[in-house]
Order: sequence, then structure tokens, then C-alpha cells
Amino acid sequence: MKTIIITVRTSILLMVLILVYQLAVTGIAQAAMPHKANGSLIYDGKKLIGSELIGQSFTSPRYFQGRVSSIDYNAASSGTPNYAPSNPDMLKRVQDSITQWKANNPDVPLRQLPIDLISNSGSGLDPDISPASARAQIPRISSLTGIPAEQLEQLVKEHTAGRDLGLFGEEHVNVLKLNIALSKLPANKH
Repeated sequence: MKTIIITVRTSILLMVLILVYQLAVTGIAQAAMPHKANGSLIYDGKKLIGSELIGQSFTSPRYFQGRVSSIDYNAASSGTPNYAPSNPDMLKRVQDSITQWKANNPDVPLRQLPIDLISNSGSGLDPDISPASARAQIPRISSLTGIPAEQLEQLVKEHTAGRDLGLFGEEHVNVLKLNIALSKLPANKH
């Protein structure tokens, strides 16, 4: 009986400590960095557009496209199949991506196709692409919108983020933020 009482007391004490810890961490995060603590959400007025941390599908060719998602950008279950480069399913998906790229971007030679536009990330929800991937899409977007390529180049440059702490990762462009800025530019064609 004594063992049961000690076990129950210890369990209750640990549950209370865990609850206090979670509340403390949440409170500190809300005070120190509320935007990040709440999911880095982006709003247009009061309308939620998305999160800058989770990739989204942009189906219109008038917008910049992100990386391939093997989970259809479903944030409820991130992940991706861990196929080897020789896997037939992987080869077919990559070939389909290349075929789609050629159809949507006939003015861009295949040798200028950045690898991150035909490969998916580990989570399948990567919100960023390389600056080269953004620049490779400029001819298509300029042709469809009438926005001069030079203006789109400047937009990509403005939305290119550097390495974290100047050391980690690579330069990257957040596709959602870039497309929001693109949608605010006056298009010459409709």
C-alpha cells in the first residue's frame, strides 16, 4: 500500500511540474517572440493568408512555385517517402516534374532548372526555394503578367534572406512572402 501511495504522489508531482514547465515556456515564448510563438502567421487585414513556416501550393502559373510536396502540402502529416535515387517511383516523380517544368517554362533551358524545383524536402512542407529557383521562374511570370523581368528580379532580390546567423543554411526566398509582394504589383496583362 505504501508503494502505491508513493507512486501516486510522485505521478501527481510530475504532472504538476510538467504543467508548470509548459506554462512557463509558453509564457516566455509569448512575451519574447509572440509572432513566432503563434506560428509566424501572415494576415491580409483580418484574413489569414498562411504561415511563413509552412509551404503552400500555388497552382496559377502567374505565381512563383515552391518545391515539390509528396504530401500535397498537408501540414497534418509532414514527411516524405525516403526513396533511393534509383527507386522507380522517385524516377517517375522527378521525370513528371521535369516534364511539367518544360511545359510551363518553355523559354528556360532545362540546364537552368534548379534541383530544388524538382526535388522535395524532408518534411514536404518547405516554404523556401533558392534564389536561383525564383529567378528561373521570372520569364514565365513576366510573360503571363506583363511585369518587366527587371522588376521581378528586384522583387526576388528584396525577398532573398541570407544564411541564419551568417553561417548556417543557404540563401533562400520564402515563396508565400514573395507571392504576396507579387500580387501587389500592377500587372500589365490579365
